[in-house]
Amino acid sequence: MNRDLFKFITLQQMEALACLAEERNFSAAARKMMLTQPSLSKHIRNLEDLCGCRLVNRTRAGISMTPEGSILYGYAKRILRLRDEARDKMALSMESVSGIVFAGASTIPATYLLPPVLTALRKSHPDITVRIVTGDSDIVVHMVLTGQVELGFIGKPVPDRRLLGEPIWNDEIVLVAHPDHPWASSGGVGIPELAREPFIEREKGSGTRSVFEERLAEHNGGETVRFNVVSEMGSTEAVKESVLAGLGVSVLSLHAVRRELELGMLVRVPMTGLRVLRPFYLIRKKQSVLLPHQEVFADTARAFRTDLE
Repeated sequence: MNRDLFKFITLQQMEALACLAEERNFSAAARKMMLTQPSLSKHIRNLEDLCGCRLVNRTRAGISMTPEGSILYGYAKRILRLRDEARDKMALSMESVSGIVFAGASTIPATYLLPPVLTALRKSHPDITVRIVTGDSDIVVHMVLTGQVELGFIGKPVPDRRLLGEPIWNDEIVLVAHPDHPWASSGGVGIPELAREPFIEREKGSGTRSVFEERLAEHNGGETVRFNVVSEMGSTEAVKESVLAGLGVSVLSLHAVRRELELGMLVRVPMTGLRVLRPFYLIRKKQSVLLPHQEVFADTARAFRTDLE
């Protein structure tokens, strides 16, 4: 096989092979592709020449795929599906799509990630309006399940089989302290030290809290780590302001504290042997079918890349 010749294979040749494999007859395949039978035969011969092997067994009883033909048929179907998907997505993008999208988002996506997505959407599709309801990840899941919103953005794995979830953006959960804190100049702290320090945590239901506790338990041999909690708060901003005020230390999304870290208002403290990475998920109900304006919004969100991608 001359591997260099593969780059000369055309979509029409792939389509000819796929059609022939499914119709099992040159005449029927030619009619389906709106070609003459000699033209279809030529496509197959040229494809076999480029592959350097026979792809189709021709007998009086009909035709069948050789082992190599069957392999290429599988890839041809995938390639043709991607072609059709690209065509449909481009057509959707070029259409004048309008409508209102109802979406739910947990704190970090709503505050730090969706604003640039909405800006891009406004430029490409000014007739689409997005109404975002915020809440912790558990609340967003409930809103999607009950039909209050069509799409959701959450910070922990999808907890319900009735939902479809796809990882869409990356994040890291980091330990932060006030610049005057003794840990500010340390090379890192262990979990026992962290457990003794005054700690500010998010409310139960928060994706940040859920993921951090789960990863910490894994790191600790399956045992739950109990913190010296001085306050539990219902928003990332409240936790951040409390750390800035010197109330204690906390773990927060890197997206939420990037500016404060760059300005020296907060200090990132490494956790010995532990780094907590997580994705954010785009979720919807399994049986739901997105309308064009909803699909455009979802695609715009998928196209957005954070600094952590």
